[in-house]
Amino acid sequence: MFNGFVALYNLIPDVGVVILVITVLIKVILYPLTKSSIKSQKALTDLQPKLNELKEKYKDNKQAIAQETMKLYKENHVNPFASCLPLLIQLPILIALYYVLQIALKGDQFQLIYPFMHNPGSINKVSLGLFNLENSSWVLAVLAGGAQFWQSKMMMRKRPDKPVPAGAKDEDTMAMMNKQMLYFMPFMTVFIGLSLPAGLTLYWFLSTLFTALQQLVMFKKKAGEVIK
Repeated sequence: MFNGFVALYNLIPDVGVVILVITVLIKVILYPLTKSSIKSQKALTDLQPKLNELKEKYKDNKQAIAQETMKLYKENHVNPFASCLPLLIQLPILIALYYVLQIALKGDQFQLIYPFMHNPGSINKVSLGLFNLENSSWVLAVLAGGAQFWQSKMMMRKRPDKPVPAGAKDEDTMAMMNKQMLYFMPFMTVFIGLSLPAGLTLYWFLSTLFTALQQLVMFKKKAGEVIK
């Protein structure tokens, strides 16, 4: 990844644009997994009322709840674990990119460049004349948090405007937890982003933004159209 980063910088001498290109390449590679993840998350959200009905119906039989839940997943072609895979893959990418930025922006490890590649000697840490991507940036941290909020907001199921039956307390609890997470995750994104190099926060923002845009396109498919 370090050599790929330097190769891109040799072509596009702006570290921020290089991170944008890397983000796009990673999103293209992970597109099938991300698409499957979005479908699974949306399907799980849409199935929540039925899951709550099962909990109410078999509230004294945990084994029956588990069996009926798996049956419901199977009937609706939902894999509850599919939404986790892109997140697990993103983690080592974030760690690798963190170390790449550390090496590239400090400029003290250019002996790692392949012999056939041009050695730029140093990398300009400022992108577009605005952001020093070696330092933290509250602007990028807030943008990353905003993108996280937008992505999570789209995934939430809109509740019907009618009184909730007395037996649907589990659904009320789940809705409350989802609402708390809707605000908690963006807050944590901003908090963590403030402690990271701006280059990594920029990648986080762009990656989340592209995922949110992918969700938007998928959710705006015509009613009844199957997303392949």
